[in-house]
Amino acid sequence: MSHEDLRIVVGLGNPGSEYTHTRHNIGFMILNKLAEKHSANFKNKKNLFGQIAEIRNGTKQLRLLLPETYMNNSGQAIRACLNWYDIEISQILVLVDDMDLPLGRLRLRTSGGSGGHKGLLSTIQHLQTENFPRLRVGIGAPAGLDETRKLNTVSHVLGNFSKEEQPVIEKVLDEVIIGIDLIQQIGFIKASNQLNRCMPLQNEF
Repeated sequence: MSHEDLRIVVGLGNPGSEYTHTRHNIGFMILNKLAEKHSANFKNKKNLFGQIAEIRNGTKQLRLLLPETYMNNSGQAIRACLNWYDIEISQILVLVDDMDLPLGRLRLRTSGGSGGHKGLLSTIQHLQTENFPRLRVGIGAPAGLDETRKLNTVSHVLGNFSKEEQPVIEKVLDEVIIGIDLIQQIGFIKASNQLNRCMPLQNEF
């Protein structure tokens, strides 16, 4: 894979103001901040089941996709987007929250299973492959023993980040934006060596 490969970055999440600041929407948060940095606006594309913004990094164009299909059917928008723009599966990057990673930890992979994440599962089903790049962003797990954690999973991922976590999340958003730029410059493999070494960002409290 060359550094020219990245064409579309997809942020997984749920549309609607009630989900804006939830842990499950970390993908949306990243792309909204990236679009803001480039003074780009998202436009609703009904045929793509989502919102699209376009940014430029020098001579390189990058499209940002926010699916409007809700998390569990994210793959519908991704498949439609790939077809419309004639993009290869290897040319996308999916940003996804990961409860199994500590808050702030990043994990870039070019393939892999869903890990139980409904948004990734939908993407795998619609693309009919597990071989697509994804950047998992750690949101931490609910406290408690295994059984308690299972019961609290939904409320955890659909809950807002705490006030104490907010400074960490701001750093994470910036770190991922730098990572996307890095992928464009040196490609997925080399960028993964750098991003995956990032230790969890510590709360400053």
